[in-house]
Parts: sequence; C-alpha cells; structure tokens
Amino acid sequence: MAVADNSFSMSTMFNALPYSKGISGFIPPPGFAPCASATPLHAALFNLMTDGEGVSYFKDMISKSDKTVLQRMASLLTSDSDYFMAIVANKYGSRRVQKLLGKSDDVDALFCAAILRRFLHITTDKYASYVTIRAMVVFDKEIKRAMYDHILYHALDLACDQHGCIALNDIITDADDPYYRDQLLDLVASNALCLSNDASGNFVVQHVLTLYDLRCTYNIAVNLYGHCIELSFKKYGSYIVEKLLEAEESMVGVVVELLDCDEDTLMRLARNEFGNFVVVKALRLTKAMSRIDLFWGLVQKLMPFIHLLRRSHGSNIASILDSFKLRC
Repeated sequence: MAVADNSFSMSTMFNALPYSKGISGFIPPPGFAPCASATPLHAALFNLMTDGEGVSYFKDMISKSDKTVLQRMASLLTSDSDYFMAIVANKYGSRRVQKLLGKSDDVDALFCAAILRRFLHITTDKYASYVTIRAMVVFDKEIKRAMYDHILYHALDLACDQHGCIALNDIITDADDPYYRDQLLDLVASNALCLSNDASGNFVVQHVLTLYDLRCTYNIAVNLYGHCIELSFKKYGSYIVEKLLEAEESMVGVVVELLDCDEDTLMRLARNEFGNFVVVKALRLTKAMSRIDLFWGLVQKLMPFIHLLRRSHGSNIASILDSFKLRC
C-alpha cells in the first residue's frame, strides 16, 4: 500500500517506535496477520497500538500529533477491515483506538466507516465493543445517525450476545437522541419475552427497567403479562419480575397474575429458591404502596400453607404472614 505523504512515512513511524526491545519494524509482531496490501508501516503501527508496555509512549505521541498526522494515522488503521479488527480486538489496541476517537470530524468519519464495515463483529467482541461504546459518546450527531441505524438493525443480535448485551446497555444509557432512544426502548419492550428467556438478553430487559422510563416499563409489563410466574422460577427471570414489582404501573399486573394462578403453583413458587423473592417483594410492595386489596389477596391465598413455608425457601414469606397475624 502506498503512503501518499512522506511526512507520515514509514521511516517517521519507525524512528518514533522504541527499539530498545530489539524488534525490527520489518518483522510483523505477534498477532499481526498481514493483508495482501500490508506494508512494514502497517506492522509498525500494529505494534505501536497493541504493545502492552507502550501506554505512556502512545499518550505522548498522540499529544504531540496535529490533526493532519492523526488523520493519516486513522487512515492507515482503517485501511483494511481485518487489520482494523485485529487491532480493536486487542485489549491495548481497543483502548488506544478509543483515545483517537473524537479528535476531529475527519478522523471520526474514518473510524465510523471502519466500525460499520464490521459492526456486528466489533460490537460483540470482548474488547472491540468498547470502541463502539466510546464512539457513540464522542461522535457528532450526524455520524451517530449512521451508527444508530446499524444498532437498531442488529439490536436483537447484540442483546443476545454476552458482550453485545453490555455494549447495547451502555449505548441505550448514553443515547442522547430522543428518537433513537425511544426506538431502542420500544424494540426491547416488544421483544421482552424472548429476551427475558435468553441468557444475555435478560440483562438488557433488566437494564432498561432500571431506567424508569414509564412508557417502556408499561410496555414490557404488557408483553410479559401471563409469563411472570414462569419467569419467576428462573434466576434471571425472577430479577426481571422483581423490577416490574418496583413500579406501580407494572406491579398490579404481576400481582394479579400471582392471584390468578392455582394454589399449587403459588405454593411451589413461594418455596422456590428464586420465586420466593418475588412473592416476598410482592407482599412488601403491595403493602408499601397501600394496595391493601392486593396485599390481602396474597395473604389469604398463602396463609393456609404457612406451616409449609416455614420449612423451606419461603421462610421469609412465613415471617411476613406471622407478623400480619399478630397485628390482627
């Protein structure tokens, strides 16, 4: 690959690199898989970006570089999708690329294009995903729009990935465009059931419920109505149901579902290692929110089985029922 301007030439880069380690700039460093158009400069830049011991050196180099040099550096970093991916998938490479974001609109445009070319691979990678997260904080509004379109298109894929769900949660939290934020929240709400049953997706549902967006919380509650008991038997599903109980807009639907189920199901739930926390929270919050009708309904349904609850995971429920009996 030809470098257009000699001011950012191979010799300039090699002279800038620390050679005390005896690494030749013409020998690709470990982890570097050269593309057909790769030059020794690519190898040198790869080493600069991914060397675990070059943190202070990189910071010093960037602080002394003007926008023109940074743009040429960004151009070289993004010249090949596989090359860029190899850098951002490296712990140190990811951190250093993040440092380059937000330096100028021209630099950001180059990085945006590179991210979008491998968007799903980057945003579901353990380290590379933080490049997308950082980009959505520092990119300007126009560049972000292109990113948002890809995020919306791949949102469910991200939600169901162990690293992608973390990235999606951060993106939703930091979303500063009301239109796209609402689009993302609506997408999560409309797919709440399948996400709640997914090992990674449930974390996204839990997260958006902590944002206390009333419309989103209500929509999630509507889409999960009739499935709350089933979810309450599962570890992460029970967390989602507990969060629904915390908002009055969604609490009523959950408690009604508890009251409508048969006694055997409610008893199994109350004695379940995860479900008992849901029942405890339902009792405490219906009382705290002065929904005495719902609280009394639960008490009446559980009281005949108090002796069984004392000898199981439902002991906390039994304590609440006992205190209610004493007051009566």
